[in-house]
Amino acid sequence: MTVISKQRLALGKAALDQNQSPVTLQRLNQEQFQKFRSFIYDQCGIRIESNKLTLLSNRIRRRLVVGDFVDFDDYYRFLISARGSTELNGFLDAITTNETFFFRTEKQFDWLKDQWLTEQIALQRQGKRAPELRIWSAGCATGAEAYTMGICLAENHYRLNDWSLQILATDISEEALTTARDGVYKERTIDAVNDRQRKRFFTKVPSSDQWKVRSTLRESVQFKQHNLLHRLDARPFDLIFIRNVLIYFDEQSKQKVIQNLIRSLADDGYLVIGPSEGVYGMLQSLQRVTPLIYRKSAKTPSTPDVKLRKDGAS
Repeated sequence: MTVISKQRLALGKAALDQNQSPVTLQRLNQEQFQKFRSFIYDQCGIRIESNKLTLLSNRIRRRLVVGDFVDFDDYYRFLISARGSTELNGFLDAITTNETFFFRTEKQFDWLKDQWLTEQIALQRQGKRAPELRIWSAGCATGAEAYTMGICLAENHYRLNDWSLQILATDISEEALTTARDGVYKERTIDAVNDRQRKRFFTKVPSSDQWKVRSTLRESVQFKQHNLLHRLDARPFDLIFIRNVLIYFDEQSKQKVIQNLIRSLADDGYLVIGPSEGVYGMLQSLQRVTPLIYRKSAKTPSTPDVKLRKDGAS
């Protein structure tokens, strides 16, 4: 929670008295825009395009209102100060996009159920793997992807008796993770969920267009805050989904994220990406199974660490 000094609060009230509420402040000027772009890039590797000045102004303005900051410069000084860490989560929540849907790109979930699970079960019966599956939804937003994975596994429970099933879902936005843990979604978010699945995995919220994920499904997913530019401290995963996430990173940041993901893949593990990630030439160390699905061989070489430049606003 942001701690605001009495002096800042007084200045904020003065601005309001002068009809200069943060809500009606002008847009970021170019100098301010470059400062915030660089700060965002340094924090999470996301490059804000040069034509997004108005969008970024509007999103930052929300934080000015919440914290009673006088103007953009006042807010920026607070962010980069020693106390700025108290506001960082709120700032990143404001500038990231978190809307997603259940069974998005449904063919990939068909592959998960029909091919990937069948392969893992066959390997276990042959004594070539333990009866354990570890799945990571990287950049999970509000949790629809991770819960869709949970539905896929639950619908195949008869094939997975006595298996240990673990789904980890991570995102940089704590606000998005709160929504995910609550598991309440609007009708349009679960539009692709069929009637049988709704009855089994959801309950209708009375007098609303919302549906709540049942506890059995919520408990099958662990949600955790994580910055994809950092290595995840966890045992390797058999399957990693990262979809509609890398499109927000520049090329150098993408390389860093991909390097971290590959390191988190178990030998013979699979990486599933979205159709618009823009990672041409970055997955050459993996075997391409389909245009959007890659497999890590036990022979996949390790790569040196990618270090980000401090030029995110260029």
